[in-house]
Amino acid sequence: MAEVPVLNAADGAAAAPKKGKKWLIIGIAAFVVLAGGGAAAFFALGHSDPHKKVEAKKEPAKPPMYVALDPPFVVNFQGDQLVRFLQVTVQVLTREPETAELLKANDPVVRNDLLMLFGNQKYEVVAQNDGKEKLRMDALKAVRHIVEANGGKPASIENVYFTSFVMQ
Repeated sequence: MAEVPVLNAADGAAAAPKKGKKWLIIGIAAFVVLAGGGAAAFFALGHSDPHKKVEAKKEPAKPPMYVALDPPFVVNFQGDQLVRFLQVTVQVLTREPETAELLKANDPVVRNDLLMLFGNQKYEVVAQNDGKEKLRMDALKAVRHIVEANGGKPASIENVYFTSFVMQ
């Protein structure tokens, strides 16, 4: 009969840690290699900041629509003890057909509010470029207010332009 080697508990305990250490070292080495490769790929291929807000793609802008407020505005105002006249031709920029229609439908209100605004100016102020620019911005606010009051989007009025500005 063949002899069967007998292992005692001390021999088995000594063999197991050597084999376990070997696999532990291989596991750590594999982890380091994989982590290093992943980090290299991350930086080489680029990455995005996970905290960065994703911006929505903007639609291409619609073509501009200029709404002429015809006929030109003519107002008189006081200046240096003389009666002065101001004639202003105005166009409103929007890109929304609905807003253009809203402006046309409310033309009497727009004209009234702008006539009041233009008539309350001082000659010395609107004779200066800064005064004209302030008047233009005030006209923009007035038109936006009318659009908002009539159910439109005030931000859809991009600008107001004076295409003619004559003082006498």
